Amino acid sequence: MESWNMTDVPARTFSPLSNCTVDTSYRFTFYQASYGVIFVLGLATNSLALRRLCASPRTMNSTAIYMLSLSAADLLFIVSLPLRIYYYHHQKARALSSEAADPPTWTQGAAYCHLTFFLKYISLYGGIFFLVCIAVDRYFAVVHPLASTLRRLRVARLVSGGSWCLVLGLSVSLPLLHSAARRPHQPCLLDPSSQRQRAIILAALALVQGSFLLPTALLLCSYGRVLGVLRKQGQRSRGQRRSRRHALTIIYWVLGIFVLCFVPYHVNLLGYTLTHVGLLQHCGLAKVTKAVHPVMLSLASCNCCLNPLVYYFSSSRMHREAHGGGGSGSQ
Repeated sequence: MESWNMTDVPARTFSPLSNCTVDTSYRFTFYQASYGVIFVLGLATNSLALRRLCASPRTMNSTAIYMLSLSAADLLFIVSLPLRIYYYHHQKARALSSEAADPPTWTQGAAYCHLTFFLKYISLYGGIFFLVCIAVDRYFAVVHPLASTLRRLRVARLVSGGSWCLVLGLSVSLPLLHSAARRPHQPCLLDPSSQRQRAIILAALALVQGSFLLPTALLLCSYGRVLGVLRKQGQRSRGQRRSRRHALTIIYWVLGIFVLCFVPYHVNLLGYTLTHVGLLQHCGLAKVTKAVHPVMLSLASCNCCLNPLVYYFSSSRMHREAHGGGGSGSQ
């Protein structure tokens, strides 16, 4: 169930790199362990965040709306993890059996494949989009503090709905592209042996990278302006100093999630795909990206455990804003 499952495609498919192989059998055990931990932690943290958000309607401001969407997207992915764990348990058992020498197969059906990909992309790009929404919301709260809380609340509902449309559209489009490049009679395994299928894989790669780079640029611009304003603000009271530290904590935490979870995954995916479709002829890069791909994918999946911490860091701010404490001094 790797991003494009090309680690399960026989090496002979890629004639330029037919002798460039690396053992990734560790991924079966690694995925089971990492997804098990992510399932337990993600279910606990996101359920608690959703419960507190829904139980506190008086603190429902623009940040809370984005956090509500973020937790919902994460939970959709978390509930799919038992399906992924089962798949890797099945693959590990098969690899240890007499069938280990046979070509890789997919026996769970097309619907199972598409569902797991669909939920994965909802979490991955829902996490990216809604974290960017929080960054832009912080930008308006700090750089344009005269904007009313009520206006930001109305805008947040519209932006959240639009973001969900983008996330769902992307989450449907990528599995469809995946299906168009699949191997015959194997709904979840890619076959980049033909020019048409390689073109489809590269189109999906461009869509994935664009869906990461554009929101990231928006996030960096927003937080860059916020940091600039915070540096210029005076610190005349203890409350202002505490509020400034609080805002910086949120900014650094969101940036940390991007650096830890999203950047390594998308950088590795770029090299991984280009080498394994034969567009980039580099055996060393092919080996490295293939070997570390399970680790990068698990790191990307960890975002659903880390996202709720943004809520915990911002909860006191949401409480203040909901009770009229917003403004440049409290941002």
